Amino acid sequence: MGKQESEKTVTGSDGSGRYERKALIDKLYETQELSREEWIRLIEGRTPELSQYLFEKARAVREREYGKAVYIRGLIECSNYCRNNCYYCGIRRGNQNAQRYRLTADEILSCCENGYSLGFRTFVLQGGEDPAMTDGWVADVIRRIKKEFPDCAVTLSLGEKSEAAYQCLFDAGADRYLLRHETADADHYGKLHPDGLSLAHRMECLRTLKRIGFQTGCGFMVGSPGQTPECLAKDMAFIRELNPQMVGIGPFIPQHDTPFRDERAGAFEETLWLLGLIRLMLPRVLLPATTALGTIHPKGRELGMLAGANVVMPNLSPLGVRKKYLLYDNKICTGDEAAESLNSLKESMKAIGYEVAVGRGDYRL
Repeated sequence: MGKQESEKTVTGSDGSGRYERKALIDKLYETQELSREEWIRLIEGRTPELSQYLFEKARAVREREYGKAVYIRGLIECSNYCRNNCYYCGIRRGNQNAQRYRLTADEILSCCENGYSLGFRTFVLQGGEDPAMTDGWVADVIRRIKKEFPDCAVTLSLGEKSEAAYQCLFDAGADRYLLRHETADADHYGKLHPDGLSLAHRMECLRTLKRIGFQTGCGFMVGSPGQTPECLAKDMAFIRELNPQMVGIGPFIPQHDTPFRDERAGAFEETLWLLGLIRLMLPRVLLPATTALGTIHPKGRELGMLAGANVVMPNLSPLGVRKKYLLYDNKICTGDEAAESLNSLKESMKAIGYEVAVGRGDYRL
């Protein structure tokens, strides 16, 4: 192939850059690396045709690494108290309309017992940064879960803590920790969070979690206020450098009791696009199709799977508190996101060629 013909293949004779971006998808598939400028061009260049090309590549990688298995995690929303006042979050400290609750240790164990009988072998304890849920209390809960369900994994998503606190929870038996970084751009981070919270500290927490030995997860909201392609390129660079075992992304959805109540929600199609790109960048990553994805589209989780995801997190929380844990508006609180509808979830996954797996669903080393 001559030089002129090669350049035509890369840039496209129609001037659209379509062929160039297809070549970038191929490069990411082959090398898992892109430059900042290449990330920006690819993030900006989404089209329906390119999306289908990306998703085919992402599914091939996902199935090469994990087969047709869909890993399920039983989500237990432990507390909606939070000491922080993040501008996007419905359980922020300043929300006087939130109906606060905190599960007891026995209630959490009861959720696990129910989940175990349904086939769950990973439990995710998620909550706001609740000062009443002390590290010692959480560690005791972890030990109880591990004693009663020794073949299960425990994932925590409880926010920023000290290295000593993370070590305490790891020593108690916790296996994984999810801490979304939200954005890798410091200026953008400042637009989403009040003074006192910093991107540098959030990143240091993530590096500490990896150093201790947790299977570590980060992630971000797609379409959060002030987000630009440059921000997303920084997200991709940070995720590549951190090399986490899990990445959780979902569309930004405004919540009516926050300063961002009137902001536009993140785009469904862009979220799928980024899921596919993350799968190519980190072939073995555990990648959820989130509840937020299912909230903005009735087939959100199925389409997330077809874009490269391999994890879903049905809700094991007591029915009476699910509508109180409202991080964003219109969160689905009944239906297939609930553990009670696991059979329906299995059928919906089967319909797209995948199979819900019973097991811990660990990261593939």
